[in-house]
Amino acid sequence: MKALFAAGKPALGCSLMFPSAPIVEMLGHAGFDWVLLDCEHGSLSMADVELMCMAADAVGITAIGRPRSNAAADIQQILDRGVAGVQIPHINTAEDARRAVAAVKFGPGAGRGLAAGTRPDRWGMGAKMPDFAAQANAHSLVCVQLEHEEAIANAEEILKVPGIDVFFIGPSDLSQSMGHPGNPKAAPVAAAIESTLAKIRAAGQTPGMPATTETLPEVLGSGCRYIYTHLPRVLGAGAKGFLSAR
Repeated sequence: MKALFAAGKPALGCSLMFPSAPIVEMLGHAGFDWVLLDCEHGSLSMADVELMCMAADAVGITAIGRPRSNAAADIQQILDRGVAGVQIPHINTAEDARRAVAAVKFGPGAGRGLAAGTRPDRWGMGAKMPDFAAQANAHSLVCVQLEHEEAIANAEEILKVPGIDVFFIGPSDLSQSMGHPGNPKAAPVAAAIESTLAKIRAAGQTPGMPATTETLPEVLGSGCRYIYTHLPRVLGAGAKGFLSAR
């Protein structure tokens, strides 16, 4: 995914809110670049995340995890199960963003704990610990969600925080935060999204947003490269097409 972003190309994913390693495998065979394992809104346990990461690795797509919260403990839990990156919710300030990066990257201070024998470390049978830590820091993807009015107001400061790969705008929560729940097309919300996307692009960073089949051209045109849809939308579109043929 990082290579795609560096080349200016999009990475298209699909969000899963319930446990199913076979569906992760199907998404890979279907051609998706990555899968979002949603622990914030979904029913996935840590054991589920681990198995779904194995399926993603086996089929050659990237597993990104969304932790239950932006707490360091929640972020570390899913990293230790083997996700290649995290999409961290509710980042409202530059300090929130710095704490999120510290929870992903190994280093001094109250950041990510370094434990031997985890799955990313090949159960302790991989590289030496210093080499594992360096490789993990280089490859792990950090995506922060800007989904509150406060985050939009602080976007310029958040964009200055080093170590972040993707700045993701969450239209649903943002619309709710701005008093238009479920309506990201409301004029104030749409203006906030457009202005924040412009700031992300101007900073030379990678923007992200969700999309549907209908909105994907618009989202791509806005400069977003980190994009996902939801599995129910994929299933619903397929079901509608099949059932309408009778």
